[in-house]
Amino acid sequence: MPPPCSLLCRLATLLCVWALCQAQSDTKLPPGTPIIQLRLAGDKHKHYEGRVEVYYNGEWGTVCDDDFSIHAANVVCRELGYVEAVSWSPSSKYGKGEGRIWLDNVHCSGLERTLAQCESNGFGVSDCKHSEDVGVVCSQRRIAGFKFISTLTDNVEHIEIRIIFTQLNLFVSCLRLLSKRRKKNYWGFGVNCTGNEASLHGCKLGHKVELRGNATCEKGLPVVVNCVPGRAFAPSHAQGFSKAYRVEQPLVRLRGGANIGEGRVEVLKNGEWGTVCDDSWNLEAATVVCRELGFGSAKEALAGGKLGQGMGPVHMNEVKCSGFEKSLTECYFNRDALGCSHEEDAAVRCNVPAMGFQNRLRLSGGRNPFEGRVEVLAEKNGSLVWGTVCSDSWGTIEATVVCRQLGLGFANNAFQETWYWPGDVSADDVVMSGVRCSGTEMTLAQCLHHGKHLDCPRGGGRFAAGVSCSETAPDLVLNAQVVEHTTYLEDRPMYILQCANEEHCLSSSAAAATSSSYRRLLRFSSQIHNNGLTDFRPRAAHNSWIWHECHRHYHSMEVFTHYDLLSFNGTKVAEGHKASFCLEDTQCEEGIEKRYECANFGQQGITVGCWDTYRHDIDCQWIDVTDVVPGDYIFQVVINPNFEVAESDYTNNVMKCRCRYDGHRIWMYNCYIGERPEITGYNIIECDGHLSCSKPFCLWMTTFQRGLNSKKINA
Repeated sequence: MPPPCSLLCRLATLLCVWALCQAQSDTKLPPGTPIIQLRLAGDKHKHYEGRVEVYYNGEWGTVCDDDFSIHAANVVCRELGYVEAVSWSPSSKYGKGEGRIWLDNVHCSGLERTLAQCESNGFGVSDCKHSEDVGVVCSQRRIAGFKFISTLTDNVEHIEIRIIFTQLNLFVSCLRLLSKRRKKNYWGFGVNCTGNEASLHGCKLGHKVELRGNATCEKGLPVVVNCVPGRAFAPSHAQGFSKAYRVEQPLVRLRGGANIGEGRVEVLKNGEWGTVCDDSWNLEAATVVCRELGFGSAKEALAGGKLGQGMGPVHMNEVKCSGFEKSLTECYFNRDALGCSHEEDAAVRCNVPAMGFQNRLRLSGGRNPFEGRVEVLAEKNGSLVWGTVCSDSWGTIEATVVCRQLGLGFANNAFQETWYWPGDVSADDVVMSGVRCSGTEMTLAQCLHHGKHLDCPRGGGRFAAGVSCSETAPDLVLNAQVVEHTTYLEDRPMYILQCANEEHCLSSSAAAATSSSYRRLLRFSSQIHNNGLTDFRPRAAHNSWIWHECHRHYHSMEVFTHYDLLSFNGTKVAEGHKASFCLEDTQCEEGIEKRYECANFGQQGITVGCWDTYRHDIDCQWIDVTDVVPGDYIFQVVINPNFEVAESDYTNNVMKCRCRYDGHRIWMYNCYIGERPEITGYNIIECDGHLSCSKPFCLWMTTFQRGLNSKKINA
């Protein structure tokens, strides 16, 4: 199986498409119409937005916002190859431009083919300042068949083209494509890239090429590119590539994204993961992140915590990248993150290679495209057929992988019966069984399964696996500091622990304890935040909640959290659990109203931006350590341990602390969320406004110049 290609393959394919395209003849404008060229520039987060700049008379300039309208914005966007404008922005939203202000008091009807046809004061006639530069946001949809035609003579303009993606697994070979045509056609210009462009259309045009049919490129050949797969698409160790693809501790990761190649940006510093503030966050920095993680360039640079809010420190602020950096940790940044909250967490959406994952999986019979019976394209008797997946052991984690593979976001529910979704009768047979996923797989085929040795006693059909997907999901995170600061020991008499004993909140030795004996309880408070994009709700409906007579309350989730005391080798020495008898909004961030309250059999849940606090003094908010001998242990809390409710990120559902017990007192320290990163031989430090691996020197990078120099500085 040849290794998949990265975005470079797409770009090379684009060059091939250019070579196969006929040059587009210029559309004639009325005589006397000024010849101009447009581009979108400035501090922008997306390639289809920015400050409007006009190239006229050999010089780039801007457009004043006086009298500008959505009609003028539509003309600008269509001239750049987009279908229409979404909005326009006055007052230099994308930063102040430089040079001349070419147009002022622009009046367009919206039918003009170029901005030069709109009425205005005339080129260069303006009383505006650059604080009034106008910007536009165009639709992402491109005009079908749009091709860029240069109207300039100095060859410094940017390319704007229609991007066409094709799926190739290994090499992009123009020779193979061109061999199907008798006449070879070439793009009429060379392309000059510096290497830090977010996409090929950001490169500048080179010299003009004299088009002479097959003789155009007598001294050379059409471009051929060999692509190397990124980290996410690299061959696994099982395929014999363990030496070539040595797994290293990543310094940057994405969390909370619905699909492959998107998420909140998190950075590792001093052994702790933290977020990036969105001040000055742009496509250049986002592209560095995407390339570092093995994707292509950035599609979007997202701000304002749009893909969920993180926890812990904000490691980087005002990040400035030149685009040449191999890692975001090499970019310059402001070490002072004061004033940055997690509401400003930066995120990215990357361009992802077209791997064809969606072609081997489908949902059938659902009421909408986001739900249905899972059907897989598999080989059977020498041919490819559609079939179902056995629902034995089918759960939320497996459903999460299905939704991700189809690009439908997060799993909302996993179904083990799908009789209410009548799928294709010819696809009723089971073709996949024993599916077990870890949740990190990109396709269902990458999960563990029985292969050709199918084992599904109930069969497919009405018992086939199904899913429902959602574009948003909750994300529960425990506040580790609250646990660390509220821990204490209490000796409590057995006669007042009868209800807790009925709910199995005590260790097994309590069954033989007398009512006059005491139990030693490790008590603590837990504060659980919902940092996702939708509310956390119990899976069970209101009418199916379980009533507990002793405590006289309902359990909306029979097991909401697990509490464990572990030895250093992972063996449980004591354990506890907590049912969600009251899942409500204890407190919310400023401006957010509480929606869930347990009183009077009310609705239970946790609103986005709110948290639920289980105080240390309520029943079952403990671990029974009566039988534990003194020593050093690991204290662990796991939220939503059975994955009953789908979340955007399960890795932050686990909190661990170091714990020391001397038989009389207990100390809780070094609490952290998720897996603590192990860095061998390296220390992630901050050096001259960069994050760097010291061994034993800091890497200093000068930004905003093409020839970046590296210097060794004594640490």
